[in-house]
Amino acid sequence: MPETLIKVDLEQSPYENDMVHNRWYPDIPMVSTVKPGDDFIIETYDWTGGYIQNNDSAADVRDVDLSTVHFLSGQIGVEGAEPGDLLVVDLLDVGAKPESMWGFNGFFSKKNGGGFLTDHFPQAQKSIWDIHGMYTSSRHVPGVSYAGLIHPGLIGCLPDKSLLETWNTREVGFIGTNPTRVPPLANPPFAPTAHMGRLTGEAKDAAAATGARTVPPREHGGNCDIKDLSRGSKIYFPVYIPGAGLSMGDLHFSQGDGEITFCGAIEMAGWLHIKVDIIKGGMAKYGVKNPIFKPSPIKPDYKDYLIFEGISVDEEGKQYYLDVHIAYRQACLNAINYLTKFGYSPAQAYSILGTAPVQGHISGVVDIPNACATLWLPTEIFEFDVMPSAAGPVKFDTKGIDIPLSPDLM
Repeated sequence: MPETLIKVDLEQSPYENDMVHNRWYPDIPMVSTVKPGDDFIIETYDWTGGYIQNNDSAADVRDVDLSTVHFLSGQIGVEGAEPGDLLVVDLLDVGAKPESMWGFNGFFSKKNGGGFLTDHFPQAQKSIWDIHGMYTSSRHVPGVSYAGLIHPGLIGCLPDKSLLETWNTREVGFIGTNPTRVPPLANPPFAPTAHMGRLTGEAKDAAAATGARTVPPREHGGNCDIKDLSRGSKIYFPVYIPGAGLSMGDLHFSQGDGEITFCGAIEMAGWLHIKVDIIKGGMAKYGVKNPIFKPSPIKPDYKDYLIFEGISVDEEGKQYYLDVHIAYRQACLNAINYLTKFGYSPAQAYSILGTAPVQGHISGVVDIPNACATLWLPTEIFEFDVMPSAAGPVKFDTKGIDIPLSPDLM
């Protein structure tokens, strides 16, 4: 059996676990060192460190302190890895912790993080999803069940000091272009809630002051939320420091492309079984700037889709030039509006798009002025027929069930 290098106790605060951290910083100590070719198991908290509870209140999603996240397991050092190499990570298997066979999906309050459709869903809401082997269903969103594609939303290697400075300079500068925006344009370093693993004392304080937040994806990988990085995937990460410093977390049981609800997929605690290797000088050999990967050969076998188009004209009719963000938002809103005709509330429909294995595609970026994006909704996940017909939509009886809504932050 492979050795479990990092264990997490879900009853313990992640701040009490020195094999966990929530910032990127070059000098975070390695908690374990492995050799190329080794395989091992890593346990992880959910991305909030257990703050979100399995209940019918969205108060925890409303009140969560987003400066604390994400809680990552690591760093893992790899012998012989040097800057300029590629770290090869084989994701052999991944799963939920046996004592925690559930996950959550939520929409953050616009005043506390917001999200992709925050103007349409400005208040905090949460749905709980139970895990039944390969499948999931929710007491808050009836009428759907789907197979999971479990994956780490966040995985990557430590930056060196130069790359860290680049991140902080460009993101803090970007915030300065509209410093009062809600939600903010980016998240600057924030020392009070930083957990720097095994760094202590003055070294920890100095690191916390400039350690990069884990919210966005960057050159090293990080919070990319790619649903196809599941069991059987092979990922090639740029190496920036000796030993590489691999960390991971933010496990998802299932997710739609784009993680459009932001609290975003079906978030869960779990474990990963991985194997590592090195390609010496791989960054230059293959011209790699950002990670590249081979997707999982295992994925939900859905063949029938209903596809919704969106173009780069927003809800108010404003024209944008080949803007795929606007186009995908319109595709999502079109799908949500469609599902409400079958009896779902807008929040339930939004949760389905965030948690089900929907596909998002950039379908056209050449025909000025409108980009075209598409959202592919698998029809087989529903317990009833959602295809258009002359008879019109048959209302699905939700029996008054909806996703809990919490009053907005004061």
